Amino acid sequence: MKRIAKAMRLFVLAFVFGATFATASPALEPIVISPDGRHFALAGSGLPFQPWGFNYDRDTSGRLLEDYWQAQWPVVEKDFTAMKALGANVVRIHLQLGKFMQTARKPDRQSLDQLARLLRLAQDNGLYLDLTGLGCYNRKDVPAWFNALGEKQRWDVQSRFWEAVSETCAHSPTIFCYDLMNEPLAGGAAADKDWTPGEFAGKCYVQRLTLDLAGRTDKQVAKAWVDKMAGAIRKHDKTHLLTVGAIPWALTWPTAKPLFYSREVGKNLDFISLHFYPKTGEVDKALKALAVYNVGKPIVIEEMFPLNCSMPELSQFIDGSRKLACGWIGFYWGESASPLTSQWLEYFVKKANDSKSNKKP
Repeated sequence: MKRIAKAMRLFVLAFVFGATFATASPALEPIVISPDGRHFALAGSGLPFQPWGFNYDRDTSGRLLEDYWQAQWPVVEKDFTAMKALGANVVRIHLQLGKFMQTARKPDRQSLDQLARLLRLAQDNGLYLDLTGLGCYNRKDVPAWFNALGEKQRWDVQSRFWEAVSETCAHSPTIFCYDLMNEPLAGGAAADKDWTPGEFAGKCYVQRLTLDLAGRTDKQVAKAWVDKMAGAIRKHDKTHLLTVGAIPWALTWPTAKPLFYSREVGKNLDFISLHFYPKTGEVDKALKALAVYNVGKPIVIEEMFPLNCSMPELSQFIDGSRKLACGWIGFYWGESASPLTSQWLEYFVKKANDSKSNKKP
């Protein structure tokens, strides 16, 4: 109960003092890859930049952002104020394809306008955005016409999504990166012909790029798709960073090698984004899996949470990953009295304050 009470006090402080953070935030500089190729830096000043933030993917009831950002915009404003006050500098947003494409060729202007509004909110709070796209998290919200398309036509729609989003965001200083898709799968013929296999807590976070390799290797499929999405973004935005949120398969199969971050596939990806949920007693195993992705690019742990381990073990993983990783993004779901969430937020604030006092990148 003490942890819960402390976390709630943090929320109160966030809401009370958040406006000060927002109005006092300095102008945001573009984020670039540092000269050593393994970290991030502010483009103007050259100062190091270390992503430390939250996935803002849903609220406590499980609603995705687009389910409430129109009718309940003050909730979004309050949450951004809170995330900034808690010490975040990056917020990861998950955009659903079905909310941004009315048809195979026509983007949804209302959603794009609301995205532009979100960009202004982030800028006012001094927060950078990791924009993750092409989400099909709720099966009921995925258009039937989209799932009926073949691979080529599906990729065409996805590229039009990114053209519309990048055109909206190209000149915003708040963009940290575009994450092309959350946890794509490149290979394997699917007997059930399901583009979004498997569910977790009622959401489909994984998405296939193809239902049939048709004689291609998984690297050939992954490269063709990444290059197409990158090309769509670069029509409007030549500068903001690109990445793909990947499952670290080396955690499941120790002999697994990077796919999207292999030399053959990852030419158009600026840095590595990985999703780690260490299991109890297996922190060392997670750190060994992380080392597989040490290919000379910056590494961001784009998802993490004490879902399968204790908070001390997650802390051990984060500290152990610092030899390779240079950014960490957890989760924020609004106000919550969950003991696990309270522990996580206490830790987040402490680490944010430690970083400020020690002036470490």
